[in-house]
Amino acid sequence: TRMLAAVCGYKAGELIWQGGDVHLYLNHASLVEEQLSRAPAGNPKLKLLRTPNSIFDFTIEDFEVLDYQPQSHISAPVAV
Repeated sequence: TRMLAAVCGYKAGELIWQGGDVHLYLNHASLVEEQLSRAPAGNPKLKLLRTPNSIFDFTIEDFEVLDYQPQSHISAPVAV
């Protein structure tokens, strides 16, 4: 959203998302409960360091993440 807004000369606003076929496997229920029980840490901010002419010309070096405080990994089994 931020990339598209920047390339078009706008500021990003509100993102509204609606999921389809969103589901939760029973063996992941406790993992989701653990995720939801966590208190957010910090207030991360995304800084665009450069705005290219096309959304396809962004590179990883164009982004800086500030005040990000990641929490520990929650490992989930994946069915293959």
